[in-house]
Amino acid sequence: MVAFSPPSPANAGVVDVVAAVVVAAGKGVRAGGSVPKQFAMWRGKPLLAHSVQALIAAGAAPIIVAIPEGFEPMARAALGDLPLVRFVHGGATRQASVLAALEALAGDAPRHVLIHDAARPDLPEAVISGLLAALKSHPGAIPVLPVVDSVVRGSDGLRRAHVERDGLFRVQTPQAFHFDAILTAHRGWSGAAEAGDDAAVAEAAGLAVALVEGHERLRKITFATDLEEENAVSERALSVRTGMGFDVHRLVAGEELWLCGVRIDHPLGLSGHSDADVAIHALVDALLGAIGAGDIGDHFPPSDMRWKGASSDRFLAHAAELVRDSGHVISNVDVTIICEAPKIGPHKQAMRARLAEVLGMAQERVSVKATTTERLGTTGRGEGIAAQAIATLIAV
Repeated sequence: MVAFSPPSPANAGVVDVVAAVVVAAGKGVRAGGSVPKQFAMWRGKPLLAHSVQALIAAGAAPIIVAIPEGFEPMARAALGDLPLVRFVHGGATRQASVLAALEALAGDAPRHVLIHDAARPDLPEAVISGLLAALKSHPGAIPVLPVVDSVVRGSDGLRRAHVERDGLFRVQTPQAFHFDAILTAHRGWSGAAEAGDDAAVAEAAGLAVALVEGHERLRKITFATDLEEENAVSERALSVRTGMGFDVHRLVAGEELWLCGVRIDHPLGLSGHSDADVAIHALVDALLGAIGAGDIGDHFPPSDMRWKGASSDRFLAHAAELVRDSGHVISNVDVTIICEAPKIGPHKQAMRARLAEVLGMAQERVSVKATTTERLGTTGRGEGIAAQAIATLIAV
């Protein structure tokens, strides 16, 4: 079981002034692309903008962003006009970049500082709150996650030894510190090699660093495939489409009554060029509208005698095929039939089953409802039946 730093007593102190450092001084060579990864687009805006805006929302001020020399115009374009943000040129190593940013904050004399990597753009507010709470009783705190997979040592492409994972953690950022303590620790760092993170610098200076529960959303964007996969996920999320359809047909003697592909015994039927299944027609328009493919009249014009008396099931199957060809699947459909008679309730399950069969989807994703207009208007007077439909599509 993971033992994270417990909440501090209410009288343990107050976090009152919090500044932030965002390390964005690397060239991002492992991520490829024509610009350093911190300026690459991710979920609709530059990677750097996500973490900076999250820190601003959490109340951090000022925020010092360490950037590569010569990239200030690109950094300003990525962040826009944010008065709380200042830039410094980073150094040859991450540690040098952090020190430069901390020195730039020295004149502001913040009480605490959050040090964050721009390559971790999805920054939950709960992580920040946990870190700041830990600073009430510790000079430093870092977010971590337990190692859940088996761990081994290897060399030359071979497994050499099993490593016990108890007590092992994955370290994330932001890392939080008392400002004066971490600035002094960085100034006094004498390690021969680059420090793994700011917590290593703090520990070398004798500072106790608390462990705070991190979050899986704080994953680091490192390689080109990371950007591609995340942007693909974002694009799919944005590719949820909704279409609406409406239709109305007149009730007349001598015609069959078809609704949602089900024939219903009734003295009157619907008049139209095809079988006049008003519910399916509305649903076809909803599907076509969701993919921007016009309406039912564009695909099955009433002037074309091929569709005289045709079953509307064919129209629905065609619309479903166009949806698949567009790179989408139908998530769910919802049809509302508007009439005084016949009663739709006894037929709803058969209607749902038939629509699901034609669309090739689970019946639980198909809804058929009915309502009246309280005897008002065309449907209220029994002159016709209307239907409206909504369809939701998801990109695949």
